[in-house]
Amino acid sequence: MTAAERRALLQQLEARFTAHATRHASVAWTAVEALLMKKPKLLDAVQRMEASGGEPDVVVLPDGALAYCDCVAESPIGRRSLCYDGPARTTRKEAAPASSAMEMAADMGVALMTEDEYHALQQVGAFDRKTSSWLATPAPIRALGGALFGDRRYERVFIYHNGAQSYYAVRGFRGVLRL
Repeated sequence: MTAAERRALLQQLEARFTAHATRHASVAWTAVEALLMKKPKLLDAVQRMEASGGEPDVVVLPDGALAYCDCVAESPIGRRSLCYDGPARTTRKEAAPASSAMEMAADMGVALMTEDEYHALQQVGAFDRKTSSWLATPAPIRALGGALFGDRRYERVFIYHNGAQSYYAVRGFRGVLRL
């Protein structure tokens, strides 16, 4: 990222941070900016979240940690139609997608949201009303071939399961990047 691109991204992030202050009421932009400037890899990952349609913004997670999370209303358009992980993708007999949620997240330098993080995000806004998002899945569930996803319907957040090899045009993933 060039210096000009970095400045433009920081201006965009600051504008979003200011416009959505309820997502991080007790946090100052100067503190977030200082963290991003101290660790350029964080800013690179946030840029990848932005480039794939995530509209990342700062959210305070249940454990009190600050994180950039995808705050776009629906699952990011640049990260849909994906199986859960690489093993699920490679075991598909037909029509395997080009990537998976776990592989793409790793390439971006972010993680999939956990159930708790997804619930925390839903406390600061209404997300995934028409889409759904893969969530970090506990190993025992994944070992049985399943994976978790969440969405918001009927003004309630639901966590479901599906075969990890499945994929749908309206299912993507929301990244989380702890600061």
